[in-house]
Amino acid sequence: MSGESGQPQAGPSHAGLDWPTLQRDRAGVPGGVIRRAGAQGPRSWIQKVLEQITGSPRQWVTPSEVVPVTVLAVQRYLLEDEPRDTVPKPPLYCYDVTISDGVYQEKCYLDPSLNSLVYQNILKVGIEMKISRVSCLYNEKRLGQGILCIDNVHCGETLDAISLETPFRNRAHEEKPERPLRGGKSHYLALWNNEDPYGDIWLTDKQPEEYNFNNIKIISLSHLEMTWANRRNFPALLVRILHKSKLRYYGKPDKKMIEPYQTFLEVADSSGTVSVIMWNALCPEWYKSLRVGLVLLLQDYSVKKSYPFRMQPLPVDPQIKLISTMEICLNLRDPPTNIIIIPEKQVKPEWRLPKLNHRFITRSELDDMPENHICDVIGMLAFVGRVQRSKKKENREDFWSYRWIHIADGTSEQPFIVELFSTSQPEIFENIYPMTYFVCTQLKVVRNDTQVPKLLYLTTTNESRVFITGHRGQPYTYDTKVKNFIQWIKTKTDSGEMKNTVIGGYYPYPPVPETFSKYSNSVKVESLLTAISEVRKEIEDLQYREQKRIAIQGIITVIKYIPHSCATESASASETLRNANQPSTSQAAREESQIQERDGKWHQDDRPMSSQCFQSTSTSLSPSKKRRILQGPYAKPVAVPQPEFFSQTKGNKPGMSSIFQRQESTSASILGKARKTISDRWESQMWREKSFGLIDHLHYSHVYPESIPRKFILEHRKFLTQQYNSQPAKYIPPEGRPPKLDDFTSARSLGHFEVTILGLNHEIAIDVAFLPMYCPEDVRTSQIDTLLTCMNYSCVYPPEVTVSDRFPGPRALAGDIIKAATELDRVHIIGILDICNLGNNKVEVYLQKIYSPENTS
Repeated sequence: MSGESGQPQAGPSHAGLDWPTLQRDRAGVPGGVIRRAGAQGPRSWIQKVLEQITGSPRQWVTPSEVVPVTVLAVQRYLLEDEPRDTVPKPPLYCYDVTISDGVYQEKCYLDPSLNSLVYQNILKVGIEMKISRVSCLYNEKRLGQGILCIDNVHCGETLDAISLETPFRNRAHEEKPERPLRGGKSHYLALWNNEDPYGDIWLTDKQPEEYNFNNIKIISLSHLEMTWANRRNFPALLVRILHKSKLRYYGKPDKKMIEPYQTFLEVADSSGTVSVIMWNALCPEWYKSLRVGLVLLLQDYSVKKSYPFRMQPLPVDPQIKLISTMEICLNLRDPPTNIIIIPEKQVKPEWRLPKLNHRFITRSELDDMPENHICDVIGMLAFVGRVQRSKKKENREDFWSYRWIHIADGTSEQPFIVELFSTSQPEIFENIYPMTYFVCTQLKVVRNDTQVPKLLYLTTTNESRVFITGHRGQPYTYDTKVKNFIQWIKTKTDSGEMKNTVIGGYYPYPPVPETFSKYSNSVKVESLLTAISEVRKEIEDLQYREQKRIAIQGIITVIKYIPHSCATESASASETLRNANQPSTSQAAREESQIQERDGKWHQDDRPMSSQCFQSTSTSLSPSKKRRILQGPYAKPVAVPQPEFFSQTKGNKPGMSSIFQRQESTSASILGKARKTISDRWESQMWREKSFGLIDHLHYSHVYPESIPRKFILEHRKFLTQQYNSQPAKYIPPEGRPPKLDDFTSARSLGHFEVTILGLNHEIAIDVAFLPMYCPEDVRTSQIDTLLTCMNYSCVYPPEVTVSDRFPGPRALAGDIIKAATELDRVHIIGILDICNLGNNKVEVYLQKIYSPENTS
């Protein structure tokens, strides 16, 4: 039988099932499918299910035999409203899942009731899955077409390796460009956000071409501004691209648009700068080929009055007029726009097109930059955090993707801290790693000098662009500050200190203000306080890689110290990786003893391996206060090398060396104490009285391996980058035998605390993790006298004592905090919690700060 392929239509698409009742000449039907049922070889489970459902009087069946299949792709798209839908619904994203039974591949439609499995990253590529119920959905506008729908599944474990050699049973599923199984949309969306171009509809091959200007009339932007309202035809524009925005997807179920995209270009000639809007199908054709600095010849465009509420970016040259009364519109039709990229060698001086002027600043200059200042930065990546997601609006399915990074440029002890949102450059956003030379433009300064700790970081804007390769030839390479950075980095190329960089892990930023009133002013939520009875729902509503900060009231009743189990390790990092899967007898014995020394209620697979801490190599919450991050996972124990401490060496000039300097002077006796497994615990009398009468006890103090920042190893950059990126939409085969995340050394190693908070009504309790922070400078207390002080100032040892002078070690750390906890017995507090959904049913809750009644105002 052959299916038909044509323009997208509502309902099940052209890529239908292969019905035996419709035998046709395959060569005569475009997109026909190939039946391989009679082929020699293993019997296909997919083929058996299709035969079972076609022979069933019902539209669904329970397969007579349930066997594991592998998931090769999970792809998302917007499903438009069906004709029977009279009330518009919020965006409903659907998923097509490609499976393989070892004989054939098949693209199936996932029933929307199972979408939550994707939201939680339980149903993902690379896993084994059992399908226990399937149905068929027909396209009533086409003969013999239907699609296989997955109605009930059980998701299994991730497989070590999967073969991609199996063919598609239906040839239509192999056609390019790929099309969704349902609806009229012609393309898939990125799996986790709408800003990134995804799939093979996005072209990249537009090249500059020489143009004969002899018989063409060109109008200046300033002249067009004065005359456009009285014109019906517009002469050509010759302009340079100064800014390019990220993509905006505006698709809705009730809008019949195939490719509903929009992007803004800020272009200029010698007379002014204006906004150009590229619409719909032109975006997939041109977006990836257009870059800042290119010269364009635009013909057959339209002009309209500008949108009054849009803020244009500042012009690169203050002498150029900013035209804000009109907008240039480029569309595939009405009229069909003609775009030509002019080679730079053909650009004539008499055209007087503006050149690109960048606003590069150094880290030493950032401290003096005002709020909302726009700037460009260049540096080396010292820390790359994991990809996170935040909801655009509550009760919606749309998310932003972002990650935190640190950039060092050699002009300061502190790095740039950058909140890097996706800039519609997934080929860069998903491939950045430490030790990379990094350029980011159009960043905005975010600062608050009135809170403690001070807030100072950069965040991307709608026009931000990032660069990690191909710097040679870029216009910014002629900037003086860029040249200074290049000269400085040449002196560090062979230096070992450049290798002390960090990737991934939980990153608690921005910092929480010192008073609850300031915290209240800094958050935008409908309800400032969350009842402890509502925390479970808050946790369950979070989706994969979503992180949310909430405030609860309660009483701290239990604190338990989970130490770092630090085994002796003298091998290099590469040796550790090579031997990771071959633990010695002594190592196994140590692991067994560690299990026995911990709470016997933990199962072996859930036991805490070691508590790791990450002293951020380049974190700065203010010029006078550094915040260092402590981490600790729950996982199977492995040998972890000794902790290394990063600090500034006396006498060093500010620069990369002071950011990455390895501290070697910690005494062996102190490290010996750090290796000992200790278990310190405090619980209040109230807990002993109330714990047996609880109606609910939430356990979210686990710190998983994914939340541990790791020392970056360049040789394993691909593996580490994949671990801290979002889950891909298509299966990527590993190269060779990949290592395990636990094989990589944590950036720092001390320990963490499990804290139990009892609700004010004494009915519900929650276990959360508390990670002590290092803060060696300018803390307003000389010692840890209360747990509250420790949390308020993120300090775990006296500020006047440096690590090299006297490091108290995990035992002293635990003792100080456990002792201080007694002062909070029966005290009502407000706790600021960070909730992190890691996917696959793994959720962590971190206690970021506590406010007592004294500091709530």
